[in-house]
Amino acid sequence: MANAEYSNRIPLWRDERVLKILAQVVSSILVLGILYWLINNFMVITRQRGMPLTYGFLDEAAGFPIKEAFIPYAPTMTFGRAVLVGLVNTLVVSALGIVFATVLGFIVGLMRLSSNWLISRIALAYIEFHRNIPLLVLLFLWYFGVFNKLPAVKQSFAFPDVIYINQRGFYITWPHLAVGGLVFLGFVIAGVILAVVAWIVLRRIREVKAIETYYGWVSLGLLILVPLIGWFVAGGKPLVLDIPVLKGFNFTGGLRLSPEFAALLIGLATYTSAFIAEVIRSGIQAVHKGQIEAAKAVGLRYSQILSLIIVPQALRVVIPPLISQYLNLTKNSSLALVIGFQELFAIGKVTINQAGRAVPVFLLIMAIYLAISLLTSVVLNFYNKRVQLIER
Repeated sequence: MANAEYSNRIPLWRDERVLKILAQVVSSILVLGILYWLINNFMVITRQRGMPLTYGFLDEAAGFPIKEAFIPYAPTMTFGRAVLVGLVNTLVVSALGIVFATVLGFIVGLMRLSSNWLISRIALAYIEFHRNIPLLVLLFLWYFGVFNKLPAVKQSFAFPDVIYINQRGFYITWPHLAVGGLVFLGFVIAGVILAVVAWIVLRRIREVKAIETYYGWVSLGLLILVPLIGWFVAGGKPLVLDIPVLKGFNFTGGLRLSPEFAALLIGLATYTSAFIAEVIRSGIQAVHKGQIEAAKAVGLRYSQILSLIIVPQALRVVIPPLISQYLNLTKNSSLALVIGFQELFAIGKVTINQAGRAVPVFLLIMAIYLAISLLTSVVLNFYNKRVQLIER
């Protein structure tokens, strides 16, 4: 009743609620009008210059080579195929970089908390060195200061019949599937799945019923035993080792990692691992000391305290900042352009020069990076919600 009387007394042009709504409507109209004018102006200009905002050029022949591709590619293939090669290169280096950075960051984070003065200071020096120099400088350091200084092919560093290292890259003995190899691969996948399921189920039973289930040993046994059965089922020779051999002026066979790829991977992994180490350290320090002291009081070994108490609780704290570091690593992979590794952004630049479509290509690259970031965030946030602590 009081509100009704208040509304009746104040005219609409002086009513604060009406004025706020009117201001929002006018602001929205102005913003949308400006956006429409900008987009329409841009579309008219691109049509006048013969560069419409379309993606039909992706079906045209690219005509440029790509030095390193993880999927088949030839210059006679389309621009769309070239962009796909760049995307795969980005995903491969980002995925491997995330794995290596996580493992290295976890180790350095634990070293940083060590009671040994020397180990702790070594970890501190590693973290401060990588956190206080730009990633670009670090990539130059690895590429021009390390990999470009490797010996020539004839003087390669050799780990006999396994790995050869020289200026042209790393040549690694690599297994390929032989006849019957798919059967063995199926057993390997089944072994991994069974090991994960056994780990989750037996660990849960141990937590609920407080009985020893030996989930670690059971999972390890499945991980070894099932592939071993697959090895014999496949006839005993499911894999063929492809050994690099020096022929003429270079090695043939095996798996080759170029110096550009290796420098980018190591640079990304070491740089990001320094930040992850600090994230891990903060997560571990977030675990209440009373729990650790209680675990020691009941006689748990340090490895048990680490695996059963510290790490499970620390992971729940560090996942959100880890997501940010993973996204940064993926975006930082675009710096590969400066050392010559052709990932998504580098191939996009060549595509712009060849097709003359700067805006569509940049929009495409932005959309791909946005999709990768959103997908990574969705997956890790889903995991974070599953494991986070629920408090009242």
